[in-house]
Amino acid sequence: MKYKSVTSGITVSIKPRFERIAFVEKSLQYVFSYQVDIENQSDKAVKLISRRWVIVNGLGLKRIVEGEGVIGKQPILRPGDSHTYSSWCPLSTPIGKMLGHYNMKVIDSEETIAVEVPEFLFHTPFQLN
Repeated sequence: MKYKSVTSGITVSIKPRFERIAFVEKSLQYVFSYQVDIENQSDKAVKLISRRWVIVNGLGLKRIVEGEGVIGKQPILRPGDSHTYSSWCPLSTPIGKMLGHYNMKVIDSEETIAVEVPEFLFHTPFQLN
């Protein structure tokens, strides 16, 4: 399933996927990956400055992840450009979700935009009946 949101002409699409069960930091975790496609359909060039993720496991426990850019990059997207990247998330439960936003700066302006990342679900295939 693909999740999508649009903020000020910037489209964010997310495709999550269950990868495997593995030991992460000495505990059994459900490992999920997600592909992010960001498309600038506005008439302004923007730079992705930072991100803020809210990660919620199946028990409702929240974890906040904030930082500069995405996977070490701060891409500039001119009108019509897109940027795609993949990342991953370990969870202690077989279901969960993520949501958040990207802070983007309009090039040649002081304007910043909080671009919504759609809430998307993580689930293992064996959890769905």
